[in-house]
Amino acid sequence: MIKEFHTQTVEETEDVGRELALMLDKGKPHFIAMYGDLGVGKTAFVRGLASVLAPGARVKSPTYTVVNKYDGLSLPLYHLDVYRINDEDELYSIGFDDYVNTGICVVEWSENIPDSIPCDATCVTIEKEGENFEKRKIVIEVKR
Repeated sequence: MIKEFHTQTVEETEDVGRELALMLDKGKPHFIAMYGDLGVGKTAFVRGLASVLAPGARVKSPTYTVVNKYDGLSLPLYHLDVYRINDEDELYSIGFDDYVNTGICVVEWSENIPDSIPCDATCVTIEKEGENFEKRKIVIEVKR
């Protein structure tokens, strides 16, 4: 199933994240692969997800920490930024397998780890739309 959304504010981008969270089976591990350039709203999208999956979590970009963990309602929510991950050895040295198998794993910059994305991952692509720097096109592909 593929869904396309168009947003004009950060809040609307967060709303799309909330909508995806409501679609997930919250009792099972899940992988969400995120794609998009710098500043397109990936972390805002994750804030929306977290508002449903880990209420009260103070979501911030994991750019420098690589992984942020939020206590979820039924499973932990892992928010990863693999922008600076250079190879699979480095990816697995941060405990990647543990995150994928034990919680809801949301990975920014998934284009950097194409061989490590599970085949049943949900893919989220966010891109700027037109001349207006606030407009976004968000495509969600759920592979179940």
